[in-house]
Amino acid sequence: MAARDTYLPYGKQWIDEEDIQAVVDVLKGDFITQGPAIERFEAKVAEYAGVRYAVAFSNGTAALHGACYAAGIQTGDEVITTPITFLASSNCALYMGATPVFADIDGETYNIDPDQVSRLITSRTKAIIPVDFTGQPADIERIMNIAQEAGLVVIQDAAHSLGASFNGRRIGSIADMTMFSFHPVKHVTSGEGGIIVTDNEAYYRKLQLFRSHGMTRDEKLMQRNDGPWYYEMVTLGYNYRMTDLQAALGASQMDKLDRFVQRRKEIAAAYTEAFGGYEGIITPRQHPLADSSWHLYVLRWDEAFINGGRNHAFDELRSRNIGVHVHYIPVYKQPYYQELGYGNELCEQAERYYKQAMTLPVFPAMTDNDVHDVIAAVLETRSKLLK
Repeated sequence: MAARDTYLPYGKQWIDEEDIQAVVDVLKGDFITQGPAIERFEAKVAEYAGVRYAVAFSNGTAALHGACYAAGIQTGDEVITTPITFLASSNCALYMGATPVFADIDGETYNIDPDQVSRLITSRTKAIIPVDFTGQPADIERIMNIAQEAGLVVIQDAAHSLGASFNGRRIGSIADMTMFSFHPVKHVTSGEGGIIVTDNEAYYRKLQLFRSHGMTRDEKLMQRNDGPWYYEMVTLGYNYRMTDLQAALGASQMDKLDRFVQRRKEIAAAYTEAFGGYEGIITPRQHPLADSSWHLYVLRWDEAFINGGRNHAFDELRSRNIGVHVHYIPVYKQPYYQELGYGNELCEQAERYYKQAMTLPVFPAMTDNDVHDVIAAVLETRSKLLK
């Protein structure tokens, strides 16, 4: 098979005329930064998730930082999370002076292993941050039970799983706080952006303060009130606010979420059907209670059957203009974490996964021909490299 004429990325936004008009309407209005579009966006996401509150942030990392603040995480605390994730899932604990503790993953679902979480809880543990890797929800019901028994807060990093569910319950409605991301490769985009959804009013109020300098005009929180212009800074916060421009795009995109997720599921099903039963390539397993929204599709390349393993397959597919990627390098391997004293091979299953994992293109704007190109390139690469 000849290489594609054009490069096919692993992920890409899908912006239509309705999205563009939503942003133009804001540009023509009175507010482009802090205005009514943000509240409309928050209300739409909260309703979709089935919760009372949503607080939008400038990006998903800022949202996780805010959640750690709202949870009361501080210096000396420990926060358990997974190593197979983007840096933000553990960095947010570092921002608060806490120590990330990495629990190994389940070797089949690639999500954090609840049994490993249980073993790592100490008197210093304050929170668990499970990550819904690839769009498949972590075993969130078990994790919530573990957390409740130990008196811990659960912050679900659902950057990958907007539109997913676990045991019939929509993601966003289960954990104490849940973060969704709106980066361009995610299910819907606001350019950059993140949000925390919760049913806890105390968390909601803290999140609102944290994203806006710790500043308030709420008389119930202020020591005095000199007039309608008056505000007080009651805690140390950050400028983590989303703009109306971002919110308008995000709200328009939310109207397409279910359609986008359905297309992702169709592509994932086509891959699984095409690659099933071939020695040397391993399709992702789904937890029986999880309904993934398929942010990523990870195919593993077994070096026992594939010459050069994942690395050679990666190079071969890139040479064919198939934009494969690797998600993720175990966080503890990063030089900064190594300098903090983390071991280079802390988690056995995560290490095995990392040596074999490759992300295939999955995004709603892919055509059937695109999907065919990926399938053909993968199978021809396997045949070429098979021992």
